Amino acid sequence: MGWKIYGSAIVFLFGLAVGSFDNVAAYRIPEGISLWSPRSFCPRCQSQIAWYDNIPILSFVLLRGRCRRCGEAISFRYPLVELASGLLFLTVFARLGFEWRAELVPHLFLITILIIVSAIDLQRQIIPNRVIYPSIPLGLAAMGVVALARGDVWIILRSLAGLAIGGVPLGLLALLLPRGMGMGDAKLAAFTGIFLGFQQLTALFLAFLTGSLAGIALIVAGRRDRKSRIPFGPFLALGAFLALMFGERIWALYRGLF
Repeated sequence: MGWKIYGSAIVFLFGLAVGSFDNVAAYRIPEGISLWSPRSFCPRCQSQIAWYDNIPILSFVLLRGRCRRCGEAISFRYPLVELASGLLFLTVFARLGFEWRAELVPHLFLITILIIVSAIDLQRQIIPNRVIYPSIPLGLAAMGVVALARGDVWIILRSLAGLAIGGVPLGLLALLLPRGMGMGDAKLAAFTGIFLGFQQLTALFLAFLTGSLAGIALIVAGRRDRKSRIPFGPFLALGAFLALMFGERIWALYRGLF
């Protein structure tokens, strides 16, 4: 029990730190700014942020949500992304039985990319190639390591199948219905399929279901007209996460209906 608590604390704190990086990536990548330099800075006064003002969540609370130099309000997105990253990392760790399994690092990498892509897509309605293109080979390499660790070549074959299940149909939709589906969505689905294998079918079903429900809810609430487009990336991310966590249970429930 003590080890589970200790390991959970490590994973959660690591998730908070990665969440801080997610915020940097979500801001800098669309702006074309390097992820590594310059150091973190205030978008308004351009002053560099000291390390003690860059501690996940804690610094936001101590600074009362404002820049130390100019007093500009800091978006609540920053602590929320950090907290979400920490909690999602912890959730994945719990799913693996609080054990340091070979799948842990690939799954945490998946969560990290999903957070970055969702944040960017919600703000800019784009899924940058700078995120997806390197992530696909890295994801395949990570699952290849898992296959070697498990001595099971079927793992990498499932990853390749998941990549095709995610990328091919959505790619065709993007070509046929460019206003309804972006090619970035297809690339994101291909990426998530690497980690989900055949569970990518569940992920796509959940993504379209939640996306449709959200669109209907916005129309009913008068927040969206029928011609406007809502970003689909966050729903693909949600579907992928739910399939990762509950995919087998969902399939078992579905089979039980028949």
